[in-house]
Amino acid sequence: MKLFNKTFFILFALLFLNACKSQNSNIKTISNKDFELKITSNQNAVLVLFPCYPCDIENTKAEAKFLNNIEEEGITTLLLNINMKLYLSEAEKKTYSKLINTILDDNKVDKSNIYIGGFSGGGNISLVLTNYLLQTKNALVPKGVFAIDSPIDIEKLYLNAKADIAKHASEVSYEESLYIVDLLEKNIGSPKDSIENYKRLSPYISSIDFNENIKYLKDIKVNLYCEPYIEWQGKNRNRNYEELNAYMLDMACQSLKRLGNAKAKFIKTQNKGYRADGEKNPHSWSLVDKKDLLDWINE
Repeated sequence: MKLFNKTFFILFALLFLNACKSQNSNIKTISNKDFELKITSNQNAVLVLFPCYPCDIENTKAEAKFLNNIEEEGITTLLLNINMKLYLSEAEKKTYSKLINTILDDNKVDKSNIYIGGFSGGGNISLVLTNYLLQTKNALVPKGVFAIDSPIDIEKLYLNAKADIAKHASEVSYEESLYIVDLLEKNIGSPKDSIENYKRLSPYISSIDFNENIKYLKDIKVNLYCEPYIEWQGKNRNRNYEELNAYMLDMACQSLKRLGNAKAKFIKTQNKGYRADGEKNPHSWSLVDKKDLLDWINE
């Protein structure tokens, strides 16, 4: 009887391992320094993700917990290493739209159900690139786009950074704000002197309800995620609601609704903002719940 039990256990273990191997073999991975593509054999959608401003693919995989085994849910994923950007030039829009098309076409990925998203600066890129694809009637036609706690109003980002420098509430916000002001002044000037540059490059400008760079999103699903944890922001950054990315996203969502987008959602989470190491931080990939994301894609 003991021998029978042992033999049965070994056979069961082999069958289980083979089943796992078979399941994993249904996912094909192609990667290089610019992207990582995971193709699932039972694909019903493609999810394209952009990292945060200073981040990369490895950071996205570590922080975006909703990616865990998402290919088993029929989602092919394309993670990109395009970072260090808060906006895109016209040339960059053309380059990146061509890059994504090339990656998917070369690997024979069905492009009929595409979703694009990103965190922080990656959300900015997601919105303006999706707008460009729809505006130019590209072969790549996204069905939805999302941004996670993204500073989509670059004029307000600049003004908030100036305010943070004056307040010097924390070394983190102070150093970050010095960097932002220097970056924007060197590359596009200050809003006071170069507002046309801000209008050309910013996804949205709340002070004048400037929505030209998101207006082609009016017919698709748009999720704008944030966690306006006022107590945390006040304690750690000395910021009020109007100084948060949440405010920018709120105003942009209202603007999209005025354009006629009944599918635009401003999603305020509670107690979801945690980094992969357990640090509490409302500026995190974790604001997106996997089940909610899948429901949104499949609705």
